[in-house]
Amino acid sequence: MKKIILSILAVAAFGTANAQEIKFGVKAGANFSNFTGDAETDGRTGFYVGGLVDIGISDKFHVQPELLYSMEGADSDGVDLGVNYLRVPIMAKYYLTEALNLQAGPSVAFKIGTVEEDFDDAVKSIDFGLGLGAAYELPMGLFFDVRYNLGLANISETDAVDVKNTNFQVGLGYRF
Repeated sequence: MKKIILSILAVAAFGTANAQEIKFGVKAGANFSNFTGDAETDGRTGFYVGGLVDIGISDKFHVQPELLYSMEGADSDGVDLGVNYLRVPIMAKYYLTEALNLQAGPSVAFKIGTVEEDFDDAVKSIDFGLGLGAAYELPMGLFFDVRYNLGLANISETDAVDVKNTNFQVGLGYRF
């Protein structure tokens, strides 16, 4: 285990040391989320807001860790099954052109709370997912992005029930 942790730290340090450019930024947008699996729910609209670090590894490849407050969940028969997360995606970005990039990467989300207090005990405190998306960047630092987040972990505290998050995001941001 110690060797694995040291290897990860060495790769992270090497990647950062060779980075062409590091930029910080902020982003926000709309979430269109729902539950999949055994849940029969309707979609829910929320928002996300947070910060990012864009690490240029080469002209075509960047790594972008983010820290987002994200309102997700679903609606069921008039009951708001909203779940608020602190989501941490780490996106690999490949530039097709100078302005357009494709993104993919894992994310981990930590539950902050739920809209309905009674629903809080039914949802696990950690979620894992995979994000796929694209972004268009303007030279002044403004960017527009879309992303689909596919939940990979069962978020239900009941093992007999399989419920996963699914989320489509549309947003904009600014890199300094």
